[in-house]
Amino acid sequence: MTPFAVGGIVVWAVVGLVVLAFFRDGRENWLWTCLAGFLLGFPGLAVMIRHDANRRRRRLAAPVQSSTDSTSPSS
Repeated sequence: MTPFAVGGIVVWAVVGLVVLAFFRDGRENWLWTCLAGFLLGFPGLAVMIRHDANRRRRRLAAPVQSSTDSTSPSS
């Protein structure tokens, strides 16, 4: 999930630079939107890093089930 957050931050930054470079006249709202998307991406990135770490920890702590489990019915 972390690459998606990084990708979103990069996209907002690139779009903001394009807006800044080519569309200055009367499009300040677009620039502020890009800036907000860029800045709000960092808390999202922190959440995704934390989520991935917790998911990795849960996956490593889960018991491994074998195919010869004694609780499975045998016919």
